[in-house]
Amino acid sequence: MSTDTTFAALGVPTVLADLLAADGITVPTPIQAATLPDSLAGRDVLGRGRTGSGKTYAFLLPLLTRLAQAPAPRQARRPRALILAPTRELVTQIDTAMAPLAKALGLTTRTVFGGVGQGPQVQSLRGGVDIVVACPGRLEDLMGQGHAVLDRVEITILDEADHMADLGFLPGVRRILDATPRTGQRMLFSATLDAGVNVLVKRFLTRPVTHEADSAQSPVAKMSHHVLHVTADAHLPVLLDLTAAPGRTVVFTRTKHRAKKIARQLNSSGVPAVELHGNLSQGARTRNMDHFSTGRAQTLVATDIAARGIHVDDVTLVIHADPPVEHKAYLHRSGRTARAGNEGTVVTLMMDDQVRDVRDLTRKAGITPTTTRVATGHPLLAELAPGERTFTGGLVQVEEPTAPRGASRGSGGGSSAGGGRARGRGRATGAGSGSGGGTGTPRRDSAPAAGGAQRRGGSGSGGRGGPRTPTARTGGSTTVHSTSTGGAAAFSAAGSRRRGR
Repeated sequence: MSTDTTFAALGVPTVLADLLAADGITVPTPIQAATLPDSLAGRDVLGRGRTGSGKTYAFLLPLLTRLAQAPAPRQARRPRALILAPTRELVTQIDTAMAPLAKALGLTTRTVFGGVGQGPQVQSLRGGVDIVVACPGRLEDLMGQGHAVLDRVEITILDEADHMADLGFLPGVRRILDATPRTGQRMLFSATLDAGVNVLVKRFLTRPVTHEADSAQSPVAKMSHHVLHVTADAHLPVLLDLTAAPGRTVVFTRTKHRAKKIARQLNSSGVPAVELHGNLSQGARTRNMDHFSTGRAQTLVATDIAARGIHVDDVTLVIHADPPVEHKAYLHRSGRTARAGNEGTVVTLMMDDQVRDVRDLTRKAGITPTTTRVATGHPLLAELAPGERTFTGGLVQVEEPTAPRGASRGSGGGSSAGGGRARGRGRATGAGSGSGGGTGTPRRDSAPAAGGAQRRGGSGSGGRGGPRTPTARTGGSTTVHSTSTGGAAAFSAAGSRRRGR
C-alpha cells in the first residue's frame, strides 16, 4: 500500500474521512486499503487479517457508505444491515466505533445480545432501525418471537468468524444467514480460515474477493515476547511486580475461578484490578470494562472471553498468568497490545511443569520468545514494565439494593444494573450503579476501597473512600447510536490513579 493512500482516495465519503481524521485516523491499514474498493463496490468480501489489523473500519465504512447512498424508509422489525459478532464486548465496541459515523449520516443502530432484558431491544426494533449489531443467540431468540425479521437486510457482516466457530455458534449463524436475502452483500472477516469458516464462505458468499493483509500466524513487528520461568512461590509476587508498574495491563487466565482469584489478590495488595469472565452479569462486565478503559482500574484479569472481545487503547503489557492451551489463543490474547502500530510487551509466566507445553505453544504460534528464569527483584522485571511500582489501593465490592422480582435488568443494548458476584476484601456497602431500563437484581459491584480496608503486600497506603453517588439509571432509546457506557460507579477514592495516559 502506498503511504499516500487516503480514505477519500479509496472512495470513503468526505464526511466519514473527516470524522476519522478528527480521531487521528488518516492512513488506512493494509486490510482496509485492500478491501475497501471491492466492498464499496458492493462485492462479497472475504477478509483475513490478524487481530488488531483494522478489520472493524474495513467493514463499517462500506456498510455505512452504501446505506447512506441508497436511503430507504425504516420499517418496524426489519433492519437494513446486520453485523454478527461472537461476544457482547465485541458487539458493544463495534457499535461504539460506528456511533459517530452513523449519526453523521442519519443512520440508526441497535445492539442485540443476551444477559440483559430484551424489552428495550424489542422496542427499538419495533420503532425501526437501520443497522443491528448482534450476538447470534439473542438475535435468534428475537427472530423466533417475531421481533426481528431479516428479509430486508441488504448487507450482512460476520466479524471474527473463526471465533464464532470456536464457540459453537455456526449452526445459529447459518440459520440467521439463511433468513437474509441471497441477493444482499455479504462480508466475512476472520483471522483464520478453518473448516467451519470455509463452510460459511462456500454456502453464503457469492464469488467473494479474498484479501489477506496479515497472516494469522505472524506476530506484530513491534511486539516483544518473553517467557519468565518462575517457581510456584514466585508466581504471584512477580505478577504483582509487573502489574504495579505504570501502564495498562491485561492478565489472562485459563479459568473463571483463576481470574476471580487473581483479581482479588491484586486488589488486596493495592493494585486496582477488575475481572472479566462468563460468570459475571452483563452489567458487571460492562462496568468493569468501563473502569479499565477509563483508567480507574489499571489491570484487567480475564479469561479468553477478552482475547477477541475487547479493544482498549494503550495496553502496554499482556501477561499470560496461565499459558493458554492453543497457539491461536496465545496470538489472540497477545493481540490486545501493540495495536494500530503501537509497541507492546507480552509476558508468559511459566512454572517447571509447563516448560514443554510453553515451548510447543510458542513454536506453533511462530514466535521465538526470550526465556529467563526470574524471581522477585530481578532486573528484567523493571525492563519489561518500567516505572515506579505503586500500590495505591485496590477495589472492593459494593452490595446493590435488592430489586423487586421481575424488574427489568438492563437497557439491552448497553449494561444491566447488575454486577458480578466477585468478592473483595474490605467489603463496603452502598448503592451500585448501572444504566438500564430498570433496577438490577442484587449484585456486588466494583467500588473504591474505603479507608481502613485491609491490604496485603506493597508499600503504598490505602485509599480513603469518598462518598459514593450512584449513577442515575436511564431507560433505553428507540434510536441508539452508542450503547457502550456502563454507568460506572464514581471512583473518588484518594490514591486511585490513572495509568497509560
